[in-house]
Amino acid sequence: MGDDLDVPLGGRELVLHNRYEVLSIVNDILVALWFIIGSILFFQESTTTAGTWLFLIGSIELLIRPVIRLSRNVHLRTITRTRNSNDF
Repeated sequence: MGDDLDVPLGGRELVLHNRYEVLSIVNDILVALWFIIGSILFFQESTTTAGTWLFLIGSIELLIRPVIRLSRNVHLRTITRTRNSNDF
């Protein structure tokens, strides 16, 4: 499922792939930031609660990455089916 779906859509396929790729990269950066900041906040007892919340946010962001990939695949397959049904 990790393979790219080759769809002869010209420039549109590339744009869709790049948009989802950028979303995935931004999400990965946010995950890293939440966990780094959360870890730093755990060094002091007074900021432990904030650190815990950032760990929870980071964990939720970990779930978002496969959702982005699944959305991309569904989007490309929908376009492929629409295009193929218009060919007849």
